[in-house]
Amino acid sequence: MKNKIQKAIKPANSSSAEKALKILLAFAPYNNEMGTTELGKKLGIHKSTVSRLIKLLVATDFLQQNPLTKKYMLGKSALKIGNATTRSLDSKLLTVSQPYLTELSQLIGESVALEMLTGTNVVLALHVEGPSHIRFNFQQGEQVPINVAAGAKVILSSIEPKLVELCLQQEFTRFNEFTIIAKKTYRKLLEEIKQTGIAYDRGERYRDTHAMATPIHSPDGAPKAAVVIAGPAFRLTDEFLESAIIPLKATAEKISNHLF
Repeated sequence: MKNKIQKAIKPANSSSAEKALKILLAFAPYNNEMGTTELGKKLGIHKSTVSRLIKLLVATDFLQQNPLTKKYMLGKSALKIGNATTRSLDSKLLTVSQPYLTELSQLIGESVALEMLTGTNVVLALHVEGPSHIRFNFQQGEQVPINVAAGAKVILSSIEPKLVELCLQQEFTRFNEFTIIAKKTYRKLLEEIKQTGIAYDRGERYRDTHAMATPIHSPDGAPKAAVVIAGPAFRLTDEFLESAIIPLKATAEKISNHLF
């Protein structure tokens, strides 16, 4: 293996290194299989150059070949880097968010949470209980149903369409008469949310609970998480929700600015 790597690296220079990186980036974001010819056409790189660089990337486990299709996809080394980056970002996001969520909860007097996109699921990653006597209790680490959770809705409204469709492969659960279970209706709702940057849950899971959310954007503009306000419906009235939009968005912006 060592000889293979050395042989592949020998002709490399700054130009070929740049092309190798372009090859790796060509597989983002969904890691669809591609062959040498397809990669060459997509990147405008000669087929022989692509073939040579692929040998290096396979030898170092950044790419792997499907033995049936003979096409390539990202390998173990690329996965390790991606996982390390994700874990680092997730950890930093939680650390950075905590004081801002606490600040928002104290300001509005309600419970606040952080919902985070993980793969094709959204989970409750963090929460701060409100100071009021009657509280909405979040289950930290709980996977939320994307058809009702305000944070999930606002995240899905701005992510890549292909990823949205992967998320929508899960079956929608009907909790009550307010729950959206039709995928067509849900897609239309996501388009509306994308325009406002605010999503709501008005009793769609629990009739007596309301929630609202706005996204936290990553450097590439895609939302990674959302700040959520939730509480009893008799307190989270339409008037309250309207008044909470500015501090909610300000909190998400502070987190984004501090994080990136």
